[in-house]
Amino acid sequence: MKIPAIKKLVEAYEVTTLQNAEATLLEGEPLGIEVEGSDEGEQLTHIMAAIWVKQQMESNNIEFMEALRAYTKRVRDSIS
Repeated sequence: MKIPAIKKLVEAYEVTTLQNAEATLLEGEPLGIEVEGSDEGEQLTHIMAAIWVKQQMESNNIEFMEALRAYTKRVRDSIS
């Protein structure tokens, strides 16, 4: 998971575009948007993170860094 890649997606795309990219990637089709990542798994991670962060920003009226901190806390909690 690379934060700059997530930030680029959050800044460049709407949630629906990201959700479509997620579905496209899961279907094994080529992506219609540029997503950084060394493989499809990393690209999917970045897309899913961007969707979650963007939804938090919009629904809670918070800035990117606050939403990102909440996401990384969620990830840390899930693996500990």
